[in-house]
Amino acid sequence: MKLWGGRFRKEENKLMEDFNSSLKVDKRLYFEDIKGSIAHVNMLVQCDLLTKKEGDDIVKSLLSILEDIENGTLRIEGSFEDIHSFVEAHLTERIGETGKKLHTARSRNDQVATDMRLYAKNKALEVIEYIEDLQNSLEKKAKENNVIMPGYTHLQRAQVITFQHHLMAYYNMLDRDRKRVLKAIDIMNESPLGCGALAGTTHTINRAMTAEELGFAKPVDNFLDGVSDRDYLLELMSDFSIIMMHLSRLSEELILWSSQEFKFITIDDAYSTGSSIMPQKKNPDAAELIRGKTGRVYGSLTSLLTTMKGLPLAYNKDMQEDKEQFFDSLDTVLSCLNIMSHMISTMKVNSENMKKAVKEGFLNATEVADYLVSKGVAFRDAHSIVGSIVIYCEDHHKAIEDLTLEELKSLSPKIEDDLYEYIDYQNILNKGIKVALLK
Repeated sequence: MKLWGGRFRKEENKLMEDFNSSLKVDKRLYFEDIKGSIAHVNMLVQCDLLTKKEGDDIVKSLLSILEDIENGTLRIEGSFEDIHSFVEAHLTERIGETGKKLHTARSRNDQVATDMRLYAKNKALEVIEYIEDLQNSLEKKAKENNVIMPGYTHLQRAQVITFQHHLMAYYNMLDRDRKRVLKAIDIMNESPLGCGALAGTTHTINRAMTAEELGFAKPVDNFLDGVSDRDYLLELMSDFSIIMMHLSRLSEELILWSSQEFKFITIDDAYSTGSSIMPQKKNPDAAELIRGKTGRVYGSLTSLLTTMKGLPLAYNKDMQEDKEQFFDSLDTVLSCLNIMSHMISTMKVNSENMKKAVKEGFLNATEVADYLVSKGVAFRDAHSIVGSIVIYCEDHHKAIEDLTLEELKSLSPKIEDDLYEYIDYQNILNKGIKVALLK
């Protein structure tokens, strides 16, 4: 069944029919399509464009189609152009001519725009739930492991921090991600139903009624924009890309930390794989796959941006390409958030190896410089003195805190016995916490 064809003299070529069909992609919109159609029918009855009996018959049949799809009795397949023609064909098959009245005062343009907004809004809320699940995993693991570790810049040991503080940095990144998705939902929360093909309808309809029934804040202000707007998908896909960038950064750290060179963490067997030839290998493939799939989400965003960049108003068939890119991006970010949450909650933290790395990394060198400044030494001079202390430590295979007072005084007479307390790693962390609280 096609929703058009009256002005055509020839049948559509089978090759073109297959090329034009989007059913395999947009069939996942069946719930939103039926929900939007029910709201539309209720409005048509209220506006006397359908009788109450016609409305009741259509709604009852639409609900039966929904039930049959969800229980597997009705499979979404066949030579239909899209999910809209599939639903309408089965509706007409069940209730006859009355089913053909469903499309009164509506175009597929505003229908698909409504379906996609409903779907994107619901799935965006699901993404937020997954973000919060990962945040909970990070926070729980962080609280359980408030142990010291090296903080890095340039992938070189820099200053002492805690594993808790490190994990909570990703918690904060994800909190921004959550807020971005919420903001995108707020912006997109307008109903395009009633825009028609591009210029509304000559029928007297109630767009506010359908907007309210479908849970939108209001109808869109401009019909042309309403049917051709895909900004909300681009905004969500941009948000997904940033989420994936954060997950990829965390994945990179998990990969490094789980290596034999670091041994900071052990990824659970359930989220690792082995080698077909090297029996000793335990590979962090879950993290590597997340890192790899990040480019896939970036690609979906770039693809839709490219599709949209040259389109005149209003609807163009190019926009059919939005679904495949959005669905793939959505599915990828949901699966990656889910896997990362489980990987974090099950990983083991090797705190002793972290402490050892701290001690070997001269991570209290900055505090020695701060100490000398407190004794009246100019910072540039203090910086140079501490550099000499580090060289001395390297030559003698010692940590700064293991040097005797005599050794330290030989490098700077300003150093006194109180330096040891000043550069104690726990004291350094305590001072940092106090500064953070003051801010």
